Amino acid sequence: MSNVKLSIGGRIFTVACAEGEENHVSALGAMIDGKITDAQDVTTLSEPRLLLYAALLLADELHEARQSVAAPAAPPAALAPALGSEAAQRFEAIAVKMENLASRLEGRDDNP
Repeated sequence: MSNVKLSIGGRIFTVACAEGEENHVSALGAMIDGKITDAQDVTTLSEPRLLLYAALLLADELHEARQSVAAPAAPPAALAPALGSEAAQRFEAIAVKMENLASRLEGRDDNP
């Protein structure tokens, strides 16, 4: 077992990992730190919210990458009729919830 020190959002975290995985874990930490660094005005967020914000951004990128691999020729708008109106409504509701969560995390709380 090995330990890696990660600098994320100006804070140092020590993370345990398997021998030989140090560079990979360091690269993952750099990705998280990059998301936090690129974000606008997140300095007022608490540490857990800051890390949640970074995780949401990375999860969004992963989601988009998976969608582009699964259906590279079909833009999202073209998928709605194929999904059916019920599925499209569910996706729209999820998108609204995610936007509301992002607004709250950013301290805007425009949507309850």
